[in-house]
Amino acid sequence: MNRTSVHHSPKKSESRSPRAQFRTNPTGKKKQNRFKTIDPVHFAKKSNPEVANSYVASMMIKDMPVDSSIIENLLRKKYSHPTEIQEKAFEAILKGSDFLGLAKTGTGKTAAFLVPLVQNLLSNNASHQILIITPTRELALQIEEEYKSITLGLKLFCHCFIGGTPVEADIRKLRLPAQVIIGTPGRIADLVMQRKLNMQLFSVLVLDEFDRLLDMGFSRDVMELVGKMTHRKQTILFSATEDATQRNLMNSLLKHPVEVKLYTGHAASDLVDQEIVALKPGENKMDVLIKMLQDKAFIKVMVFAETKHLVKRLTARLKMSGIRADDIHGNKSQNQRIRTLDAFKMKKIQVLVATDVASRGLDITDVSHVINFQEPKNLDSYVHRIGRTGRAGKSGKAYTFIGG
Repeated sequence: MNRTSVHHSPKKSESRSPRAQFRTNPTGKKKQNRFKTIDPVHFAKKSNPEVANSYVASMMIKDMPVDSSIIENLLRKKYSHPTEIQEKAFEAILKGSDFLGLAKTGTGKTAAFLVPLVQNLLSNNASHQILIITPTRELALQIEEEYKSITLGLKLFCHCFIGGTPVEADIRKLRLPAQVIIGTPGRIADLVMQRKLNMQLFSVLVLDEFDRLLDMGFSRDVMELVGKMTHRKQTILFSATEDATQRNLMNSLLKHPVEVKLYTGHAASDLVDQEIVALKPGENKMDVLIKMLQDKAFIKVMVFAETKHLVKRLTARLKMSGIRADDIHGNKSQNQRIRTLDAFKMKKIQVLVATDVASRGLDITDVSHVINFQEPKNLDSYVHRIGRTGRAGKSGKAYTFIGG
């Protein structure tokens, strides 16, 4: 990543855009606040959306044309009205059309495909099976949790197959009926190779976070699985970004899709207040981080670092300083990752330290702050990181350390 210089702030008489101002010391001590401006090409400027999303749904959840049990379950989850992607995807998916949704994280895309698919299962007496492929284990588990909450009391079942768990247990699961299979490409391919999972049984395919599937090297696995789905009638694809390569693959997978695009470029949520922490020469980055996290405003925080080694070192130092912290990275077992994520969701720990890859697909509510302890490698990574906060209509703050 090309570093950009941090300049001194303009004089008080000069006009300044609020989005161009960043505090170098966000600990709340007024006399130490040193305002800076950042070059417009830097991530924090480029990621700002041009227009805030002011979408107003045309219906309430209670008025949606779905089974009353689905509505009851959605209301139980405190949903009052569909998000933009949910409302715009509903009719197309319900009709069985191929669908392409280009939307950033935190827009409610999981329910956007689950609600109409569940309604179709009910309408068709569960006569078809659905395969949902995700890039990460955490995302697969979250979709499973969402599916179970939407189908509560409906006698519609799903199985979730992910790496890091015994394959023998997955094989035993397949003896039980299920209308929906959710999983990561590697584990799904493994079960197909062992002839335990028949791809010809599936008529609906959902590829969630398609850009991440490609980024993580799953394109061949996905295309091989798709090739075995000889009875595929509907394909639903969601992605946060698109480029020429992705578009070519999308076109090969989709037939006359309904497309909904809810973003312009690499846009971060307008609900995320982005700031730069510019370290002075000789200032200790770890000490600054600890001081920030000791502020009571930092309730539920994700801290990002580039390597597993640094993630572990950060977590150890935070714990030594009396901060409730834990981490997720590639060396942790699936059970360890699940326990850590559950503890963070339930606020048993204040800080979750993570690498980019380990955090892909996480959907954790009420994250108050994101801190980039190290600058991300590219804009896409930056937008993904800060997208962990400012979700579901709630505001959040993101800090990026520069220098040190």
